[in-house]
Amino acid sequence: MPRSVNNVASRARRRKFMKLAKGNWGRRSNVWTVAKNTVEKGLTHAYRDRRNKKRTFRALWIQRINAAAREHGMSYAVLMGKLNKSGSELDRKVLADLAMNHPEAFKAVVDEVK
Repeated sequence: MPRSVNNVASRARRRKFMKLAKGNWGRRSNVWTVAKNTVEKGLTHAYRDRRNKKRTFRALWIQRINAAAREHGMSYAVLMGKLNKSGSELDRKVLADLAMNHPEAFKAVVDEVK
């Protein structure tokens, strides 16, 4: 019996990968084996970094809150401790936004927990 190869599916799968490799430079965009490796690695990084992005943003929020809190004579750790003790529902994302865009509101929050 002759060997059966599903060429339609194979070509469709390759076309899908080559479409994802569009925009790459040189052989990364038009040679199947190189493009496949590039796309697979890119998808791996994308999956990983969707999770890392959350960590990165949390770190950024903490830096912003710390800088704003120190302007009012308080460290980040002390501010967060007092906020938790007061039962405040403000999270780091909201606090960082207040610190950046609404400094008077952030000052009110700091004065409330002092």
